[in-house]
Formats: sequence, C-alpha cells, structure tokens
Amino acid sequence: MDAALSLMWEESYGAVSVDDICRKADVRKGSFYYYFSSKSELAVRALDRMWEEHKRALEEYFAASRGPIERIRARCDQALIFQREMKQQYGRVLGCPLCSLGSEICNQDSAIRDKVREILDLKVGYWEQAIREAQDLGLLVANNPTQKARCAMAFFEGMIAQARLHDDLSRLEGLADQMCEHLGVRSSVTA
Repeated sequence: MDAALSLMWEESYGAVSVDDICRKADVRKGSFYYYFSSKSELAVRALDRMWEEHKRALEEYFAASRGPIERIRARCDQALIFQREMKQQYGRVLGCPLCSLGSEICNQDSAIRDKVREILDLKVGYWEQAIREAQDLGLLVANNPTQKARCAMAFFEGMIAQARLHDDLSRLEGLADQMCEHLGVRSSVTA
C-alpha cells in the first residue's frame, strides 16, 4: 500500500502499473492479486490506511486545547513544513495526494472518487469545528460555518495545488495569514 500511494502521488495513477507497484514493494505479482483484485482496490485500501495515519496528525493540529484560530494557523503552517520535506525527498513539490489522485481519476473510477470525496469531507469537518468555535467566540463572522469550511478547504487545497503546479513552495509562505484574511478573522485576533 505504501509503494502504491508513493508511486501514484509521485507520478500518477495512470502512469503506474501493477508491475511498478510490485517492483517497488518487492513482492510478486501473484501475491498482489492474492490480496487485491485490482489496482483500484489497492488504491482505495491504501487511501483508507493513509487517512487513519493522517487523521492522527489532524487531531493534533486541531486539538481542542488550542484556540480555534491557532488550530487553523497550525494546519496551514504544517502544510508548508510537510511540502518542504516532500520536495527535499522527491525533488519537487508533490501537493496533496488526495487532490492529485482525485482530480486525475474521478471520472474514470467511482470507487477511488468516492473514497477521495469521503476523506476530503472528513477533513472539512475539522475546519468546520474550528470555524464554528471561532464564530461563537466572535473571532470571525461565518454566517454558515459549513459553507465557510468548504471554502477554506478549497482555498487551502488550491494553494497547495498551485505550489505543485509551479513547483514553488513560496506560494505556501504566509498561508496562515492568507487563510485568516480569507476567513475574515478579526484584525484584533493574533492567534
């Protein structure tokens, strides 16, 4: 699963074959088909596994012990740190694996599309909770926290996609400040 996700993220779903995955994972093709009926099934199960690992990190960034604006800022700051690490490892900005895979394959494979949608919706929930709490504290005007969270997530993922498209991490510098401005965080709020 790690080999599949890494290859699909670094290259693309369409460019990666079962043979490529088996070679990287150092397993025989027969072993692959013993556990998975297709590359699509492997991708869905690998996404589930990735989500379980990523969810722990999100729970840390969005921990209730932090103020709601601090949570949002921490998530944005972490995105730059993570993308720097990936660029150092792979030599280029890789962006978000969910958005990369989802945008490539969404019209071709409903199982992968549905899994990507499910995970992205779960991620929006973290943003929504922070936005709802910030609204309740008078730190921002949200009117519709659900819609505001979807817009925040789209802004966040869009900036990461721009960094990937331009192979330019400077597009993520100041993301926390940009997000606060996008959300309409009151200027008197610093963290």
